[in-house]
Amino acid sequence: MIQTISGRQFPKVVIPLIDSAKHSINAVVFDWRWYDQDPSNPVQLFNQAIVRAVRRGVQVRAIANNDRIVRILSDCGIQARKITTLKLVHCKLMTIDNEAVITGSHNYTQSAFQANLELSVCLIKPENISDFLNYFDSLWAKF
Repeated sequence: MIQTISGRQFPKVVIPLIDSAKHSINAVVFDWRWYDQDPSNPVQLFNQAIVRAVRRGVQVRAIANNDRIVRILSDCGIQARKITTLKLVHCKLMTIDNEAVITGSHNYTQSAFQANLELSVCLIKPENISDFLNYFDSLWAKF
C-alpha cells in the first residue's frame, strides 16, 4: 500500500503508525526540532509519540544533524547519533517495525508540518523494505 502525505497531513498519518510500533523505529532526517515550550505543536505531538514508543519498549534509533536534538533524544532514551561527515545527509526516512517506510520531503519541523509545500509517502509492507533498512543501517554504521 502507498499513501501520499502532503503538507499538514504528516503528523495525522505518521503519529498513529508510531503509536502502533511494537519493535523498532529508525529515523534519519535533515532537520528535527523540539518545541518543549509548545506541547500542542504538531511537531511536539510527533515527538511525544516517539517518546511514548520508547517507554513501551520500542527500540528507537535516530540520526540527526543537530547536537541539541541528539542530546534531547538521548535524554529520552533514544539511541541518537549526530551526522559527522563532509557529505550532507539530506534524506528524510523513517522505518517502523520493518513493515512501514515513510520518506519524502518532510523534515520534523513546524515549517514542514504547517507551512511548506511538502510531499512524502508512506509505504506499508513494500517488497523492497530491506533496501530502506539497509540504507539506514549503512548510515548508522558510519556515525
